[in-house]
Amino acid sequence: MIHQIFEPNSDLAAFVKCYWTLESLKEKTPEKNTIVPDGCMKMIFHHGDPYKHYTETGNSVLLPRCFVIGQLTGPYEVEPTGETGIFFVCFHPHGFLPFATFPIKEMENTAVPLEKLFGKDGQEIEEKILHAGTTSERIQLIEKFLFNRLTDTETIDHIVQSAIETILTANGQLSVDELSRKNNTNRRQLVRKFSSSIGLSPKQLSKTIRLQATLKMLLNRKITSLTDLAYESEYYDQAHFIKDFKEFTGLTPKEFYGDHLKMSLIFDSGD
Repeated sequence: MIHQIFEPNSDLAAFVKCYWTLESLKEKTPEKNTIVPDGCMKMIFHHGDPYKHYTETGNSVLLPRCFVIGQLTGPYEVEPTGETGIFFVCFHPHGFLPFATFPIKEMENTAVPLEKLFGKDGQEIEEKILHAGTTSERIQLIEKFLFNRLTDTETIDHIVQSAIETILTANGQLSVDELSRKNNTNRRQLVRKFSSSIGLSPKQLSKTIRLQATLKMLLNRKITSLTDLAYESEYYDQAHFIKDFKEFTGLTPKEFYGDHLKMSLIFDSGD
């Protein structure tokens, strides 16, 4: 699979983390891919063939061609139906809020069609993106769409933004109480603000960021001991590490290591 990452316009950079593309011929695409939560909502356009999603019961459903995927709280298994051609808009953890048309929490683990989110405007941007010939054209189209909908930048809560930056800097290794103290707010208020702004609790986002940091260690370094990795990532013990790992990937660290790791990180938004 070939993937590329592109930076957004500086005026959108507070909301959009990056754009990225994924392309592959059917014969070079793994039958199934496990998408691991990364704390970022994404707007996804399948200009190639659509993908199927496998539910927890093992049944498959065909995903819409164009949709926003809400916050993931567990592994999300997908399978291509043919040739892959995907354009992604990856938002910062709090970045989709100014564009949301109903509560973000209700979008959790759900692919919401653009038409449902944006009505006629959603239909129009779908058609334009799907028929665009190049990535640069798609970026121009989606940035115009987002700029037109960006009417109130004050929807981003500064306490939430500061707490997210703290979580990212600490690789998710701080408790909610520590986050609250560092941001001069009480725990209950912080949890409430996170739920409405991000769709995740501070604890959920922290666990997600910590696991992503651990996965990148696995990808970029030769790891000789998963036990050492657990302690380096500051998990309480190996059992805690395995529990969190399985919650987000559906597999133990040993089962996941290898092709699953490489494929899951293709769907990560990059840094």
